[in-house]
Amino acid sequence: MATPLTVSAEEHDDGTPLLVAAGEIDLSNIETFSRALTTVIASAGDAGGRVTVDLSAVEYLDSAAIGALSVHADQAPGLRLLANPYLMPVLRISGIDQLATVEPAEPDPG
Repeated sequence: MATPLTVSAEEHDDGTPLLVAAGEIDLSNIETFSRALTTVIASAGDAGGRVTVDLSAVEYLDSAAIGALSVHADQAPGLRLLANPYLMPVLRISGIDQLATVEPAEPDPG
C-alpha cells in the first residue's frame, strides 16, 4: 500500500522558504506536490530565489516527481533538495543534481 503524500510550507530562520514532503510522490498525487512547489517558489522572491525542498521523509518518487522537480528547478535557480539517502541515486541518474543543489539529508539520530 502506498504511503500518502503530505506537504507543508515552512520557513527557515533566515526567512528562506522550505517545503517539507513526506510519503510517496507519484502520478496519483503529483498535482498536490507541483502546486505546493509552485506556491513555495512564488514566495521565494524576497529570499533571492532560494528555496529548500526537504525530501528526507520521501520514501519513493517516480518519473512524474522527477519531471516536476525539473520544471521547478528552472523556475527557482536557488533550488536546494535535501533527499532521503535512498533517493540520491535516482536524483543523480535523472540529472536533477545538474539543475539543483542535491544533498543527502542527515540521518535521524533517533
